[in-house]
Amino acid sequence: MPETIDIGIEGVLLFRLTTHPDLRGSFTEDYRREWISGGREMVQGNISKSKANVLRGLHFHRQQADWWNFYQGSAVVGLYDLRTGSPTEGTGLALRLDTEEELHGLYIPRGVAHGFYAKNDVLLHYMVDNYYTGSDEFGVTWDDPGLGIDWPSRDPILSDRDRSNPGLGEVLAEAPAYGA
Repeated sequence: MPETIDIGIEGVLLFRLTTHPDLRGSFTEDYRREWISGGREMVQGNISKSKANVLRGLHFHRQQADWWNFYQGSAVVGLYDLRTGSPTEGTGLALRLDTEEELHGLYIPRGVAHGFYAKNDVLLHYMVDNYYTGSDEFGVTWDDPGLGIDWPSRDPILSDRDRSNPGLGEVLAEAPAYGA
């Protein structure tokens, strides 16, 4: 099992993946079901390409956990724990990942808001443990000061959807308890 790095949000798992280089290139095992104790089977995979200065998120789900692997570029991942009763409820942070330094796997449990900023062109493959239907897709505005996320840009490229996400106070007032 790869080394797990504690990032400070309960249930979010960051794995330092082991890469085996040789003359041909390299090999990296990037996911095993057994690495996520108590987690559900990942059932859908998706690829996201983002240009430099794009920010995606913040998104959160009630019924879906994510597994992320960045394969190209440098990203700043923003996370915020919305789960009522979690030991880290209300904790927000920015996590810097650079594929030139090393590869990581990132597990994001249900109820943890997540997004990322592409410092340069980024290729992300992510898997989810529930099929996408759109009914479990929620958001919170990326730059709400209550999140405590230090983004590298104050003027990123955003989708219309992400630009119109509600603030943290509105999300907390309207959302049901997410449970830890």
